[in-house]
Amino acid sequence: MKLQNLIIVALFLAIGTVLHTVVPGLLFGMKADLLLVMLFLALYFFADRKSFLVIGLVAGILAGLTTNMPGGFFPSVIDKFVTSAVVFPLFSVAGHYFSRPAKYIAGIVLAGLGTALSGAVFLSMMILLAGLNPATFTSLFVVLVLPTAAVNAVLTAVLFPLISRIAGRSAAFRTGRTLN
Repeated sequence: MKLQNLIIVALFLAIGTVLHTVVPGLLFGMKADLLLVMLFLALYFFADRKSFLVIGLVAGILAGLTTNMPGGFFPSVIDKFVTSAVVFPLFSVAGHYFSRPAKYIAGIVLAGLGTALSGAVFLSMMILLAGLNPATFTSLFVVLVLPTAAVNAVLTAVLFPLISRIAGRSAAFRTGRTLN
């Protein structure tokens, strides 16, 4: 990964971490995971085969450090790592075979599905590692994860074309990947 891209990814993750920290909890202190939106954008625009797992691991560590959930550090690290390992290859395939509008739609769909996957992995790890009551999985998934997935899909729909336009105009965003 080029140094410029590494710096941009670091900025995306820093912005996501700040958003993850300052956005208030919606229900029982649980908050939308806005760091995921920035992780997805970093994976879509700047990651490559050599860096996507590291980006996911760093995002997980940052999310774990800022989580309000007791015992949520390791589940946060695991869920971001797994999500990166699933979403990046899927988006890479979509980016290779789809035209520009289809890539945009794939990015939005993958953001929603990736958020749902991330939430499911997080809740599963909370059950396994932190002793969360397994009976609460379904209710937490429906009440917290699915609305967060919808919000993240909408935010990705808004930010994806903005980042794409900026990337098309700026030499600092040259990644060798075709976004247009």
